[in-house]
Amino acid sequence: MKRWALLVAGLYFLILFVLTVPVIMLAFASKADWPTWAEAAEVYTVWQYWLWLAIMVISQAALLTVPVGATSRRPVTQRSLWPTILAAGLMAGGLVIGGIFSIYEFATRSIDLTSWHGWGTLAAGSLTWVLWTLVFLRMGRNAEPTDLISKQCRLLLKGSILELLIAVPTHIVARSRDYCCAGFMTFVGLTMGIAVMLFSFGPAVFFLFQERWKRLHPVRTSSSVEAGL
Repeated sequence: MKRWALLVAGLYFLILFVLTVPVIMLAFASKADWPTWAEAAEVYTVWQYWLWLAIMVISQAALLTVPVGATSRRPVTQRSLWPTILAAGLMAGGLVIGGIFSIYEFATRSIDLTSWHGWGTLAAGSLTWVLWTLVFLRMGRNAEPTDLISKQCRLLLKGSILELLIAVPTHIVARSRDYCCAGFMTFVGLTMGIAVMLFSFGPAVFFLFQERWKRLHPVRTSSSVEAGL
């Protein structure tokens, strides 16, 4: 089952990687000018992009540790829940940061977060990570591991939709303004909303692969073996 988890994480990586340039071109298009493919592809030369991509893919792999254990019929302990819980909490923190970025640029017409605003945003995201980690940990004590995954994914999906409801209109407004790099921070909000939304579908895709594998490779029971003999 581990290879199916790696396949899902790899698929998540490819989706984010392939969508990067088209999303940038659409997000920063204007009536007067469209970014060229070469200009949009410059993001691949920025180390922060690869760091973000690595964090997202590693988090997706961590989210799948419980489904892998459940389908492999191995006992899932409280310790084995930690990677999944931390990954889901991190995604919740990312949604909060993306939402704050969008609201900040909308309200201030600025993308400068080098002052206390930046530290405040980082603190809010970190606090959200801690709070949702505690919430998911408490859920894990009173629910089956697979039920915990389902609850986490549903909450993250709802959170990503709510965050996009903030990021999309603020980005449209920001792009209509004339200050330098207008729409950059709201674009970060868009990016986090889309990425976490795709992230929340990871376990469902894993279980689809797993069900497909079962149909293609049915396990012969002892009664069927005896009947064949």
